[in-house]
Amino acid sequence: MTVYLDHAATTPVDSRVLDEMKPFFSRKFGNASSLHFFGREAREAVEVARERVARLVGASPDEIVFTSGGTEADNLAVLGGFEAAHGKKIVCSAIEHPAVLEPCNELERRGAQKALLPVDGEGIVDLNAAPEVICGASLVSVMHANNEVGSIQPIKELARMAHEQGALFHCDAVQSAGKIAVDVRKLGVDLLVFSSHKIYGPKGVGALYVREGVKINPIVFGGGQEHALRSGTENVACIVGFGMACELALRELPRESKRLALLRDRLLKKLLEIKGSFLNGPVGEKRLPNNVNVSFEAVEGESIVLGLDGFGIAASTGSACSSRKLQPSHVLLAMGRRPEEAHGSLRFTLGRSTTAKQVDFAAAKTAKVVERLRVMSPFKPGDDLSKIDFGGHAE
Repeated sequence: MTVYLDHAATTPVDSRVLDEMKPFFSRKFGNASSLHFFGREAREAVEVARERVARLVGASPDEIVFTSGGTEADNLAVLGGFEAAHGKKIVCSAIEHPAVLEPCNELERRGAQKALLPVDGEGIVDLNAAPEVICGASLVSVMHANNEVGSIQPIKELARMAHEQGALFHCDAVQSAGKIAVDVRKLGVDLLVFSSHKIYGPKGVGALYVREGVKINPIVFGGGQEHALRSGTENVACIVGFGMACELALRELPRESKRLALLRDRLLKKLLEIKGSFLNGPVGEKRLPNNVNVSFEAVEGESIVLGLDGFGIAASTGSACSSRKLQPSHVLLAMGRRPEEAHGSLRFTLGRSTTAKQVDFAAAKTAKVVERLRVMSPFKPGDDLSKIDFGGHAE
């Protein structure tokens, strides 16, 4: 049996999405900026996709800017928004994805003041500490749901605090859009990012919502495509696929979200029966319906991933974008986990193809792998490892 439980890293392209894309690789090959029939055909397809993408997040089509993915869209929002606001202070949460943390670090290198919003032990931004941190900010960035531990943030309250300071509010919704309800009007955000390949669309395309009236500066220059915010010939086939993926996600979200939440809780219950295991992140409605993140004492998460791979099970230790780094998760460290606890983390993220049989198989094999690794480990569950240097410090 092969079991894919790493849907937060990427998802397979849905066959219905692929069927929608195929003509645009061959007979409908036009450049969407061309004036002739082939170009008009491509332009019409892009605008239909824009409408579909906008509906997923409750936006207007003219508020959607297509990009090459979530990372570019986050960079455009953070760098472009901060520059347009003539910013002096940038604020983000301590558990942001590198696609946000690194642009914030770049702004700090350029002379901006950077401040981090702390999170509690469940990975949720501390609303009591937030007003002081946000004070004086030009742009505030907080993800809707964390990619490692699945914690859903109080975006509406944080956006209100930012606006009270006259700051723009940016939200990375790459992990939440298509899995839980995302409505830019209800959330009150100015900028919001989501990505195709997280919702069974193709890689290489994402979107930035820019609220009407909000000014941001481009970071890519050229022919002025995408409202002059993202120059470059449009990736028509992938944009079409993204549009179809958004339509399917919106249609199937209520049923699929409930189904995944049941499977998530089933898997979590079985994993927590393993000796020396504990949950990372919140439970219930404060957590993404498809996310499970558990740490195991006295073993390395990377070793568990490799052991599971031998059984045909795909999982991860955290963010796929940093899975090759040996440093402990900055997310878990920010939540107060010790480095050795962070090193022992394992993330399962479920998807449309996940079944109860697969969940049970993954839990049983995880128990076997952990048991085998502990036999070889010099440490045992409950050992005091506080004086051992496992490396890594919170951001």
